[in-house]
Amino acid sequence: MAKYQEPGFADRAAASRNARAKAVAKLQAKPALDQAELAERAARAKEREAALEEKRKAALAKREAEREARLAKKQERAAAEAKAEAKAQLSEEERKAARDAKYAARKARKK
Repeated sequence: MAKYQEPGFADRAAASRNARAKAVAKLQAKPALDQAELAERAARAKEREAALEEKRKAALAKREAEREARLAKKQERAAAEAKAEAKAQLSEEERKAARDAKYAARKARKK
């Protein structure tokens, strides 16, 4: 029985050349695509691109709406803080008048 021999550089190079030649022959044997198939592929690519563009526009619109909502909320919060600050700056008599008006309104609702 023969001993196993490690393939040398020449053997590996020859195997590589043969494999490359097989791959090239396989690619060359492949038939060329007809114009109808190419046109169909181009149309599908355009459809995919249009769908992606719509998706991008929708995402952009959503982000813009969220940004507007955050801005409105921030402005609302600032207005509420300003109102609270103005209320805190009311004099004692003004606070008493506001409290009395609130109580009078409650009494009027109960009647």
